[in-house]
Amino acid sequence: MAKVAFIGLGVMGYPMAGHLKARGGHDVTVYNRTAAKAEQWAAAFGGRTAATPAGAAKDQDFVFACVGNDDDLRSVTTGENGAFETMAPGSVFIDNTTASAAVAREPYAAAAAKGAHFIDAPVSGGQAGAENGVLTVMCGGDAGAFDKAKPVIEAYARMVGLMGPAGAGQLTKMINQICIAGLVQGLAEGIHFGKKAGLDIEKVIEVISKGAAGSWQMENRHKTMNEGKYDFGFAVDWMRKDLDIVLAEARHNGAKLPVTALVDQFYGDIQALGGNRWDTSSLLARLEK
Repeated sequence: MAKVAFIGLGVMGYPMAGHLKARGGHDVTVYNRTAAKAEQWAAAFGGRTAATPAGAAKDQDFVFACVGNDDDLRSVTTGENGAFETMAPGSVFIDNTTASAAVAREPYAAAAAKGAHFIDAPVSGGQAGAENGVLTVMCGGDAGAFDKAKPVIEAYARMVGLMGPAGAGQLTKMINQICIAGLVQGLAEGIHFGKKAGLDIEKVIEVISKGAAGSWQMENRHKTMNEGKYDFGFAVDWMRKDLDIVLAEARHNGAKLPVTALVDQFYGDIQALGGNRWDTSSLLARLEK
């Protein structure tokens, strides 16, 4: 059992912190900007709450965070009453936020100056993956800190990998989003084409999903897409945030991402339709409007 803090109890962080307590058996203290959410979590799982990130991080072996963006991460780490004010030497901060690779390197350096460690560890698997404890976790940081943290992270993950130095986890998550964007657009166009051609989409998917066209998106989203239901996971607003990070990094490193840039614009069309909170499979909706 380790002493653990978890900062940020959104749709991802709430169940992840729960798995650290219930499945991992760790001593967990939580902080959330809305204190009522932290109290709700503590009542459900039996952990403790703290009034600030610094309060949550004090005397902990591991400090986890899952917040909104780069600025949120800076706030809960190096900001006023941030976790780094009280983190002990040798402790490890694991950041599950999807953020830029550049911002990951800032707290890495700040933690090192205190004799602590920082791992950027964005996740894939969405709300369902968090609730079921089967997330994929892509890590950047030092091997020693990763080896120390991996058994704790595994409380909410089915795959945990060290991808390279600080920032490498975030870069890997960017690749993950690039691939998802292209796959979902292809699936949307395939279903749209099949409908226009008068085919039975269920029969089509039953056959092609067993061949080279098969994917997680096809297996898990084709039914709801075919029914025009888009309330099953990662929201369009979040995807656009992620793709903005991807495209900014591509401008920095010179990568050419024409399909990703186009799909990002398509998600903008979905937002214009009022689909900000629809899941990412809603790309089909813009083809059928």
